[in-house]
Amino acid sequence: MDFFSTANTLVQIPLWGSVYDLSYIEAVGTIAGLLCILLASLEKTINYLFGLINVSLFAVIFFQIQLYANLLLQIFFFVANIYGWYAWSRVTSSQQAELKIRWLSLPKAAITLVISIIAIIYLTFNIDAVFGVLARWAVELLNLFGANLAMPTIEPDAFPFWDSAMTILSVVAMILMTRKYVENWLLWVIINVISIVIFFIQGVYAMSLEYLILLGIALNGSRLWIKSAKENGSLPISRT
Repeated sequence: MDFFSTANTLVQIPLWGSVYDLSYIEAVGTIAGLLCILLASLEKTINYLFGLINVSLFAVIFFQIQLYANLLLQIFFFVANIYGWYAWSRVTSSQQAELKIRWLSLPKAAITLVISIIAIIYLTFNIDAVFGVLARWAVELLNLFGANLAMPTIEPDAFPFWDSAMTILSVVAMILMTRKYVENWLLWVIINVISIVIFFIQGVYAMSLEYLILLGIALNGSRLWIKSAKENGSLPISRT
């Protein structure tokens, strides 16, 4: 059994008059991703282990279906998961977690918002070119290791603004999560809502259902982290 092949079907899922072939690697990767987000909402450092499994398997999937730009994004998330594991594991001299759940200060929140808006606007108008460059970098990198890949044809993005928003906000949310800022969950809620709608419109109902589950986890994560931030004496209107 070739576990890493997307052609190796675990189960066929009937969805709205069609059948979705769920592969072993996608099933395990998806479950790992769900566990990662669930455990992160509970502030469990072990979430990063499942995060590493998730992005590694999804990188293999994106390699097979020739989404090389998305493959490079998984490399970023892999590095972010390693850093997050390190940052969450650090303790003070009194053996307490060095990082506490908290809100961004007003200046940091403003800077994050401005940078995110600028990045989303830029990517919206240049998404095909940017992902084309990322895809070329990924192909060249993989070819250094003997992959012997041809450059794939990059189709125009069907939803440039929404794809740009999801990409940028996912990167920002991941960075904020590694630093235990409450706002990461608010961004994941927005990302998941967009994803549910986009995947449903595109007819990828299994992915839409997955993001519906992720939305529930993100909403619960928001609730838990807002409560923890309050207990830690952090307020969303803090200026420091």
